[in-house]
Amino acid sequence: MGRKKKPFYRIVVMDTRAKRDGKYIEKLGIYNPMVNPPEVTIDEERVLYWLGTGAMISDTAKSLLKHNGILHKRSLKKRGLSDGEVEEEMKKWEVLQIEKRRALEKKAEKKQKEIIVEEVEETEKADQVQEEAPEQPAEDNAEKAEKPAEKATEEQTDAADKDVKASEEAPEEKKEVKPEQDPVDQQQEKENQ
Repeated sequence: MGRKKKPFYRIVVMDTRAKRDGKYIEKLGIYNPMVNPPEVTIDEERVLYWLGTGAMISDTAKSLLKHNGILHKRSLKKRGLSDGEVEEEMKKWEVLQIEKRRALEKKAEKKQKEIIVEEVEETEKADQVQEEAPEQPAEDNAEKAEKPAEKATEEQTDAADKDVKASEEAPEEKKEVKPEQDPVDQQQEKENQ
């Protein structure tokens, strides 16, 4: 189920010989990971029935059942606790889960604050380095830029003078210039020769 970039899953009971996306025996619930917190709806009675009949749980389904406390409830019932005792234990389990979530949220907030503090410190250090760096007057920079330009123009004039002297000393060569001919005319010339 779902679409590209929008996953949505069904929790189902299937025969092991069926195709992955093939026909299922019974739908037990849904899992929507796109909302925060993820939406998980499971029919507890039917899950416990199928587990009692020997159904095998996939790893993903096991994690979902564990997160919702269904496997914990099943283990309590297997120990032989009464329904009242099971309810008490499940309330304790739910309180523990809430405390764990709060602790994780506090830890995430603390980490986020540390990251922000580090970023502020880095920007302050960068600002200090820029302030400490000696600023050079604009005139010094202009003089440095002019020096390479002067050297380049001197080199160019020296090279041009050398070319002029070389051309004066060398005797002039006569070159014969032929007008371009058509390829047909060239073939006829070759045949005539």
